[in-house]
Amino acid sequence: MFGHRVHQAVIDQGCKISGCTVHFVDETYDTGPIILQRVCPVLEDDTAESLARRVFEEEKIAYPQAIRLFQENRLQIEGRRVRVAPK
Repeated sequence: MFGHRVHQAVIDQGCKISGCTVHFVDETYDTGPIILQRVCPVLEDDTAESLARRVFEEEKIAYPQAIRLFQENRLQIEGRRVRVAPK
């Protein structure tokens, strides 16, 4: 599931928050160890489009942050967990 279908499913399920997840890639879709997550509220009058816009604002923060952490060699994978080393 991707695109607006995801956001519509979140609304249809009555979720109170949504957001984005940045993770390492492995051999299966969307199952790699999680680097970071960001959330935003699901509002009572949300549409898939309005929720998608709010999630995208979080993605614009999350992706550069994850790339920066990787570039700084601060991500340590321990099994299924990603630990962020201090600067």
